[in-house]
Amino acid sequence: MPAPTPRTPTTASEGPMSYAIFQLARAHRARAAAMLREMDLHPGQELLLMHLLDREGQTQSELLDSVGLDHSTVSKSLRRMQDAGLLVRESAVHDRRVMVVHLTDKGRALREPLAAMWRALEETSARNLSAQEAESFVRIAHAMADAINSRALPREESE
Repeated sequence: MPAPTPRTPTTASEGPMSYAIFQLARAHRARAAAMLREMDLHPGQELLLMHLLDREGQTQSELLDSVGLDHSTVSKSLRRMQDAGLLVRESAVHDRRVMVVHLTDKGRALREPLAAMWRALEETSARNLSAQEAESFVRIAHAMADAINSRALPREESE
């Protein structure tokens, strides 16, 4: 039996779509975190791995730009991943201050398990949607993210 949907706070009635997005993101993140724990990964590490699997030997700065997380979060994740034997960091030949990240065999071996995890998460997430609804959701979600990312904060929010 599925867990009941929590009651929506009355203040959220001013932004029902935003509250639905919050609920969805929280549920999705919790499910993904549980699946990642089975792989001995922490949330966010899979994104770094996926970017490294696509292009080996990126600098930490390039990874920062790819995943859109702050420096301390990425640095901490990379340190944990290095301690787990998933990657190595080496100084760049052209500048010893620049760190280049390379996957180990153990890190590269996570390609298929990560792909399987994302497939399973996708199937779970879209279980009650038609193929057309799922395609529409992806299109709408990207359009909303673009709108949010391209809009400057109102004056009172940025102060």
